[in-house]
Amino acid sequence: MWPSYHLIILLALDAVVYLLYRRGLAVTKCIAAVLFVFRPGRDADRAKLDSCTGWVRHMGRFRQGRTYEFSFEARLSKGEAEVSLLDRDKRPLLKLNRQSPNGGITLTENGRYYLRWDFQNATGQCELSWRETEL
Repeated sequence: MWPSYHLIILLALDAVVYLLYRRGLAVTKCIAAVLFVFRPGRDADRAKLDSCTGWVRHMGRFRQGRTYEFSFEARLSKGEAEVSLLDRDKRPLLKLNRQSPNGGITLTENGRYYLRWDFQNATGQCELSWRETEL
């Protein structure tokens, strides 16, 4: 018996979503907001929000075995925002917020890394940028 076309289409769609997530292009989120615009990028993530509460997580596009310097800029009129760099087991390695906007870390050779944004009734704009640095 041959599988139905619906099953083949569903499996192909699952494969595409998985590949997008692995490349850092797909995002998982749990957000309640009046306005929420999130743009992940190669060397920066940007968010524009209005009364936003919740979280967003996506796979970071980093080269392993390199050292990165992170910079978080939050231009918020109210609320709070925080970004965490997580390892493959979703354990925090680095946290950035308005009180601690800069940080650096060396990523291991065999790691997979995620960026998690957390918002608490935040209104305004945020940007997280990163660059590769020398040791």
